[in-house]
Amino acid sequence: LSKKQNCLPAKLINGGVAGLIGVTCVFPIDLAKTRLQNQQNGSRLYTSMSDCLVRTIRSDGIFGMYRGAAVNLTLVTPEKAIKLAANDFFRHHLSQDEQKLTLFREMLAGCGAGTCQVIITTPMEMLKIQLQDAGRIGETELKPEAQRKMAGAGGPLGDHVKRKPPTALQLSRELLKRRGIAGLYKGLGATLLRDVPFSIIYFPLFANLNSWGCGGSEGPGPFYVSFVSGCIAGSTAAVAVNPVDVIKTRLQSLTRGCQEDTYTGVADCIRKILRNEGPSAFLKGAYCRALVIAPLFGIAQVVYFLGVGEFIVSHLP
Repeated sequence: LSKKQNCLPAKLINGGVAGLIGVTCVFPIDLAKTRLQNQQNGSRLYTSMSDCLVRTIRSDGIFGMYRGAAVNLTLVTPEKAIKLAANDFFRHHLSQDEQKLTLFREMLAGCGAGTCQVIITTPMEMLKIQLQDAGRIGETELKPEAQRKMAGAGGPLGDHVKRKPPTALQLSRELLKRRGIAGLYKGLGATLLRDVPFSIIYFPLFANLNSWGCGGSEGPGPFYVSFVSGCIAGSTAAVAVNPVDVIKTRLQSLTRGCQEDTYTGVADCIRKILRNEGPSAFLKGAYCRALVIAPLFGIAQVVYFLGVGEFIVSHLP
């Protein structure tokens, strides 16, 4: 990141703006990722990302692809702000006399950033997954005739008896009522296992790609270098931790189809997935996740590069 990012309010604004723009652009792909990861062998509904999105549009309309987006748009600002600001904080305190960080220290800074962000990420993902997966669960409850129609080329949906999906506020109240604050933090361990390695991979990789793209010169390079570096680092880290993302998604899903496994923890989830679906199940939704994360972090780095937050802060009264 550029050295000019030394103002905490500006960092928070940059993280928020980047998150809002990125989530708006890629949320439908993230919805497809969640549904593909959650479907098990006994309840396979979607054959690909495009098949999932087409079916979602047919059954719920265009806005159905943005089910759960309100949760992300509300919480992505503090989540991205904490992640990016924490990484800057740890990099600053781990640097010695403003010298270039060693790879180990870069990874340590990323580890700190990933650990800090789960405070927001875990409840955000918990609520988002329930809302995103509601449509898939609804389809698994179709009558057999209706499922055959859904499998056809746009058949009528008359036999599809829909249940009104819950809102994020209703889900939050129910979880707090039944399980207390711990209900919103279900899957915290799996979230840490995903986000800490992600940040350990992402931040050092981005910093080195960005430096290489700038030819090793001091100061910021062209904005497209930051964008491409963010995309490459983001997609690489996303695919690397996808197996843990599958586990996290399964653990955080509260509603199951009638033929789907339930899990008691990370080890139980790994064991059942290997036994019933094979190792390839851990790569479910990997390309969707890469398509989500690449532009998300590419946009984030461009927003930081352009200094949107600094511009806003400098014009405040």
